[in-house]
Amino acid sequence: MAHMRISQKGLYALQAMMMLARRYRQGAIKIHDIADEENLPEKFLELILLELKNARMVESVRGAKGGYALRRQPDEIYLSEIIRLVDGPLAPFGDAEQLRMLIDTDAAHRSLYKVFLEVRDAAAGILEHTSLADLVSGTRTAAPKAPKRPKTKKQRETGSVLPMVIHGTGSKT
Repeated sequence: MAHMRISQKGLYALQAMMMLARRYRQGAIKIHDIADEENLPEKFLELILLELKNARMVESVRGAKGGYALRRQPDEIYLSEIIRLVDGPLAPFGDAEQLRMLIDTDAAHRSLYKVFLEVRDAAAGILEHTSLADLVSGTRTAAPKAPKRPKTKKQRETGSVLPMVIHGTGSKT
């Protein structure tokens, strides 16, 4: 099964796109300036920006005032697009179709794959609803919290304090 992995290339792409979002109204930014401000390797950044240009997320401007700029507004570019372009599938447990196939064909582990599908959908949902503008402005809201599990009888009797192990002695306090 595929994993969600943000590669170094993916991280650089996100950092460069955030920098372009911060300077959205300032015109084209030179590769050297992006690399310098974000502390990214310039030659690697060139390849990443070319890939983003081919995907029509950024545009290049030639000449003395040339460089790169976002092709769309920062609130119209979502993290999911960037990550999918550079690194492939978004979620930690593979793509949804693969998980649905496992749910349908592996009855013994169906409930496990259903949980993996829920995790995949939650991770993808966060990335699909977080734009560059959200990151740059700091207005991204937290993901919804998972419902709390009811406490077991033992937890209700002892409270929520866990025993602490003192390193080296093995004794509990």
